[in-house]
Amino acid sequence: MPMRRPTTSLLLAALLLGVARPAAAQAESVPPFRALTDNRAVPESKAQVQLSFAPLVKRAAPSVVNVYGTHVEKRAANRGAMDEFLRRFFGDAGPNLPQERAQRSLGSGVIVDASGLIVTNNHVIENMNEVKVALNDRREFEAQIILRDPRTDLAILKIKSPSGGLTPMEIGDSEHLQVGDFVIAIGNPFGVGQTVTQGIVSALARTQVGSADYQFFIQTDAAINPGNSGGALVDLNGGLVGINTAIYSQSGGSHGIGFAIPASMVKAVVETAKGGAKTVRRPWLGARLQHVTPDIADSVGLDHPTGVLVASMQPKSPAEEAGLKRGDVVLAVDGQTVDDPEAFGYRFALKGIKGETKLTVLRGSSRMTVPVRLGPAPETRPRDTLKVKTRSPFLGATAVNLSPAVVEDLQLDLPAQSQGDGVIIAEVEGGSLANRAGLQKGDLVVAVNGAPVTSTKDLERMTRAPASMWEVTITRGGQQLTSVFGG
Repeated sequence: MPMRRPTTSLLLAALLLGVARPAAAQAESVPPFRALTDNRAVPESKAQVQLSFAPLVKRAAPSVVNVYGTHVEKRAANRGAMDEFLRRFFGDAGPNLPQERAQRSLGSGVIVDASGLIVTNNHVIENMNEVKVALNDRREFEAQIILRDPRTDLAILKIKSPSGGLTPMEIGDSEHLQVGDFVIAIGNPFGVGQTVTQGIVSALARTQVGSADYQFFIQTDAAINPGNSGGALVDLNGGLVGINTAIYSQSGGSHGIGFAIPASMVKAVVETAKGGAKTVRRPWLGARLQHVTPDIADSVGLDHPTGVLVASMQPKSPAEEAGLKRGDVVLAVDGQTVDDPEAFGYRFALKGIKGETKLTVLRGSSRMTVPVRLGPAPETRPRDTLKVKTRSPFLGATAVNLSPAVVEDLQLDLPAQSQGDGVIIAEVEGGSLANRAGLQKGDLVVAVNGAPVTSTKDLERMTRAPASMWEVTITRGGQQLTSVFGG
């Protein structure tokens, strides 16, 4: 939503544009400044360098909140003798023992709508079932989680009973950020209270960070520490250009390398929540993409490695229907250059699930524009989620039926010929038999005791029958593996 900009913003404009002075005086004191693009300019005087960010902070700070997540777990009413002994040994004894155990997390968030919508990181409220937010003016509210999006590490909260006086922050334009631009980070590091740090954009489009499926991060040297997660990265127009989400650190503190999710992706997730959806649906290409190496770039006539190589396509996918071919190099999405599969995934995901987008493709020595239909990956058969609870090598694993939607959701890299009927391991509990057996998320279950597995119903039937030995065959990374376990 648009925000009123007070006259104090002129002070910040002066920081970028320079203070007007007579031409003669300017020539006598310093050489003419070197103009940068988009009205950017280097400071001309000591007075300009001493200008303050205070007016910007005063406007932006009320939009940033502290987020407190709590996971309350009921204690079992009847405990074993060993549990009771250990509890007494460690001093947790007595007739008035609490019947609940709580785990807590602390982070930050940003109000993005006057109705009380707040964007934060998914990892801040992951596994939490009770959430509170504390405003800059010390008011506290209960909030409900209305959308989680682990693939972007974003989540949307809504204040349950807003009492008015909320100050939303306008979502800015992260597409026009440039390396060297000033930015401000606002959050609650280490739980000390709202804190403001300032720095510059150190890099754009960072794709090797590893904290989310869609990697296209803004890197900044503004100090970001634990507790800043979910907080605001603000430009000098007072707009939200990123959600601070990760740091590179060997000590747990700030080393001047922080990463923020760009506002373009934040806006897409916020709009999904405003529309009432509980999950974010993204377009499906149905092609396996890989990096363009220097050798590949040289072989196709590129002067440097850029774009993504189409390695394979799924039958009846939008990629196949659009006429893409194995060996094509996709250089851009709607004119926006992509340098690797992560950048392509980010750009493509922002296009939504309606209409079409145009890909710039290099095929041989020819460049062409290929229109691709936008739509979600189809769930060609029900997932029929199965959590195995009987004793077997699968105990503690969650399995689902294979479909293009599952491949997309789990970000699996399966060969096209493996994407027919089948069962995929979607999750493995830590410390479970399945975990100790070596099963991993993304494993394709091929057979159990020599019998083919085509659905979760097959797997449920097979794991219910007791066995003295288990022979399990899976496909992982394109290789078929068989292991034998005791019953």
